[in-house]
Amino acid sequence: MNAHDDNDVDKPLDPAVERVRRKMMRLMLISIGIMMIGLMAVLGAIVYKIGNRDESAKAPPVATQGGSGVPVEPGFAGRIDLPDGSRIVSTALDGDNILLHVTIPGQGEKLLVYSLGEDRIIATVTVD
Repeated sequence: MNAHDDNDVDKPLDPAVERVRRKMMRLMLISIGIMMIGLMAVLGAIVYKIGNRDESAKAPPVATQGGSGVPVEPGFAGRIDLPDGSRIVSTALDGDNILLHVTIPGQGEKLLVYSLGEDRIIATVTVD
């Protein structure tokens, strides 16, 4: 039985089988190459993201008004004209909009929405 196994190993492959074997080897090498390129792309993206995160951490913070986190231009100076005797009851901030709850003599209470980006009052709501 051992002699029979030695004869099978030493025999050359049939030419048709040899062609199939070479095609399979070529396909295997192409597949390995494509997988290696994909792996390199993924690793490159990871390294890029890690490097990009470090640069953004070193970037100077955006200028804010009063530490509220609202991005404004350096040197921004807005103005809201209210009638004499008006009193601001409360304020709230949403993005670049400020909500002012104002008491105006003779007109009652109003809610004013002031846009920092547009530097104007964009909405007025009367409170009854």
